[in-house]
Amino acid sequence: MKDNTEGITEDVYRTAKEQQEKEQKAVLPDGRRLFYKIYPNSPDAPWLTLVHGVGGSSIIWFKQIREFSKHFNVLVVDLRGHGRSRDLFSAYMGKEYTFEDISTDVLQVLEHLNIKKSHFMGVSLGTILIRVIAEMEPERGESMTLAGAITRLNIRSRFLVWVAKVFKPVIPFMWLYRLFARILMPSKRHRESRYLFIKEAQKLYRREINRWFKLLKDVNPLLQYQVEQNPEIPTLYLMGDEDHLFLQPVKELVRENKMASLITIENSGHICNVDQPHIFNKHAIQFLKQTTAA
Repeated sequence: MKDNTEGITEDVYRTAKEQQEKEQKAVLPDGRRLFYKIYPNSPDAPWLTLVHGVGGSSIIWFKQIREFSKHFNVLVVDLRGHGRSRDLFSAYMGKEYTFEDISTDVLQVLEHLNIKKSHFMGVSLGTILIRVIAEMEPERGESMTLAGAITRLNIRSRFLVWVAKVFKPVIPFMWLYRLFARILMPSKRHRESRYLFIKEAQKLYRREINRWFKLLKDVNPLLQYQVEQNPEIPTLYLMGDEDHLFLQPVKELVRENKMASLITIENSGHICNVDQPHIFNKHAIQFLKQTTAA
């Protein structure tokens, strides 16, 4: 099952990859090794930490970095097993992961850089990690911007999880991943985000795929717990109006949380920061400046 968008976005992807590979640094606190990159603004500017989702890498933010770094010191991290961290993270060979482990990695990078407070922005499953970080160290976060947020699995998304669990042993992972990408991002308008989604996932080692898939068993109880918490941190949900799996649960959550607000971006799917970057950047920067001033 081959995605037919490669010819359309290959040049864009190559440019993003070249930007990502410049001036990267490895961090090794307590034996952990992750790749991160800083886009500095000034010593007095607030920090903004960007967290990608499963199967992706910090490349997913390439349409945000230039605008965000005009206002903030920007930190991007490649999660364990992903992107430029793929061949560095040997400390956990053979071990299963938890959401707390992965969130701790991000916090370790901040500690290594002596970043005491930061705004946090995540996309897709990265939004779950940011909520875990807010629970672990609430004093660290100035705000949360959650794009394509996953707050509840509906019947269709639970079915996808079931399909992955049942067929993963007998069907190549990338077949399943391309199928999921088509279901999550079915429109022609989503072709670039779908392409990035698939392109980065192709680089994952099978052992990493298995570890991250095992995390799925913890998703539902964790999401239920997070919905019940309502953290006292200013939160903006940025969702595509065509994010048919996850938009409605976010609408319901925001109605119950006085610290949260929702902006729906038209003609955009699950990875709305790629589908409509100019609109996404405008709303995100406005929110971040408001919460910084507050």
